[in-house]
Amino acid sequence: MIPDDQGVTEEWILRVDGREYGPANIETLREWKAEGRVLPANEARRADAELWSLAAEIPGLFNIEALPTVSVPRLIHSTSSGQAPSPLRPRGFGEILTGTSRIYATGFLQFFSLTLLVILPSVCAQLTAMWMQTGRASDADPRVLAAGGFAFLMFIFSMAMWPVYVAGIQIITTEIAAGRRIGFFAALNDAVRFWPRIAALCIFVYGVFFLLIVFAFLIAAMIVGGASSVFVILLALALLGVQVWMFGRFFVNVLFWQQFAVLENAGVIDSLRESRHLARSGSELSWFQRPLWRGVFIASLWLAFVLAIALVSEWTTLQHSLNELMTTQDPQTLLQKLTEAQQAHGFDVLSFALGIVQKILQPLVGIAFVLLYFGSRKER
Repeated sequence: MIPDDQGVTEEWILRVDGREYGPANIETLREWKAEGRVLPANEARRADAELWSLAAEIPGLFNIEALPTVSVPRLIHSTSSGQAPSPLRPRGFGEILTGTSRIYATGFLQFFSLTLLVILPSVCAQLTAMWMQTGRASDADPRVLAAGGFAFLMFIFSMAMWPVYVAGIQIITTEIAAGRRIGFFAALNDAVRFWPRIAALCIFVYGVFFLLIVFAFLIAAMIVGGASSVFVILLALALLGVQVWMFGRFFVNVLFWQQFAVLENAGVIDSLRESRHLARSGSELSWFQRPLWRGVFIASLWLAFVLAIALVSEWTTLQHSLNELMTTQDPQTLLQKLTEAQQAHGFDVLSFALGIVQKILQPLVGIAFVLLYFGSRKER
């Protein structure tokens, strides 16, 4: 408890989805936080004051850097309730999957609106490129240059919106799972505050994955270039084993970085450290109950879905490439034929549509990890 100057326990009132809860002391607030009832972005005020701030600024509650202050004086319009906000309960794996579907269906409009932030720029760029291809203009045509510049700007805009998209999924999922409703613009307003932190984490996490993938391609090139040397092949295979180990270890360590960065308001380093600790917790549980294996299974389900989408959309191209590979002996001729086939392929409506479907369903992964996060935190 935190006493004030008169030795009286300091109490706080929270405002969640227009309703006020409290007064509650710091120990009660910590219990609510552990159960997922309190987020850093929730409004809060001292019981003896009318100035609203954020729960992230309550001393001793989150113990980490606060969100940007947006405190404004507000009058009290609603009646305080001593009841706690609705909790997020720990879930079994089956409950996580069914809960994910339920939350996605309940908040479909909010999740769809978030998705539009990142896919609309990409769609605009692709449609512009398709329109320019039908014009058969030369590379020096101003329209081609303008289309290239527009596509680049749309790519930058899509990347800039990704941190907002990530934070928004965490916020909307938590609110719906706790039995509360939140509007899209309210969630967007909260998500924007996390942009610098999520952007920095995205650069680090995705950057490391990119370097590990490049490392794998370099190993493959080493195998191709040194195919006549047994030593080179053995060395490349050893390096490949190291690369797979590094990739898997890093993947496990960053399973929950998004949840800690948003729902716990943790800084960049704290998010990575706490994600690692949570992913490797539960050693006393059965292997299928541990956060690590549940997270890997969720990611594997999504990866299988993505691969199925890619296989369906590129099936004709794969068949043609395999046929050319079996019938063409000269590598240079093979590469030329594959390049010509790709250029002649043009705009694929099926591939485009399936890509849109994949993006629309992608929030399911984030929802599942939020539910897994709260369930794993409760079991620790």
